[in-house]
Amino acid sequence: MIKKFWNTMSGQNRSLLFIVLAVVIAGLVTMWASTLLTGKTEVKAQKVETMPIAVAAVDVNWGEVLVKEQVKTLPYLKANLPAGYFADANALVGRTILFPVKANEPILDSRLAPMNFKGGGVAAVVGEGKRAMAVKVDKVIGVSGFIHPGNRVDVLVTLPEQGQDKKPPIAKIVLENVLVLATGTEMEADKKKEKAAPVDVITLEVTPEEGEKLALAAAEGKLQLTLRNFTDTQEVHTKGTTVPVLLTSYSGVSTPVAKPGMRRAAQAPRRVVNAPAQSPVVTVEIIQGSDVKQYRFGKGE
Repeated sequence: MIKKFWNTMSGQNRSLLFIVLAVVIAGLVTMWASTLLTGKTEVKAQKVETMPIAVAAVDVNWGEVLVKEQVKTLPYLKANLPAGYFADANALVGRTILFPVKANEPILDSRLAPMNFKGGGVAAVVGEGKRAMAVKVDKVIGVSGFIHPGNRVDVLVTLPEQGQDKKPPIAKIVLENVLVLATGTEMEADKKKEKAAPVDVITLEVTPEEGEKLALAAAEGKLQLTLRNFTDTQEVHTKGTTVPVLLTSYSGVSTPVAKPGMRRAAQAPRRVVNAPAQSPVVTVEIIQGSDVKQYRFGKGE
């Protein structure tokens, strides 16, 4: 019967029948493959577990005692909870911050002062083995008010003539890379941004030995602060600068500097500067202490 039906069909009908059968078979194969793959690759949805932890509601600077308005809770993945977190925000009220914390950043135990420390201010942020020491400065010494807590500075001292042997005035860096704990009585320096303001007192973090140097420098000479880049931690050892060295710094001629404990000669070495070849005039420059005198010898002088 099928053979008889096939023989009665024209060539065009036979082609159409092949196309229909191919589409039907392809559809059946696709349905079978889809059912098979779905059964083998079932994906079970995993529930992500979170829990609330305490974070800063606003930016908090070091030395501040936390109040209720400064803390809140946010959900964090249980698998990624940071060490030292707090689940209860109220447990942080009254604790003192040792390091600045940004808004929505977790407040960790490592950033807090011990629980028995109830006060804020500079005492909370002084490092172990260090001391906080205040120096009186004016607007110029304080780099026009641009020094803020967290900055690092170098301390220079300028000493006048010293002793009976009249050692020349000298300027020397005595402390390097010193941390600024506070400026004046204001701890929240970030609120001032980069606005210049007069500074009365700058509190520095120093070791006991550095504190002795700073006290002597403040008592015997004039202090000057230089602001360092945040990333610059390199120590630079200098010999200091005296008046003779200062006056010859761009002359191309080095002037011997008296060593500590040695008495200077009554008169500094003479330096002769010859005039141009077309002029017979000779100039003699005499440097004695901070006085510089020039004498010209020759025709017409």
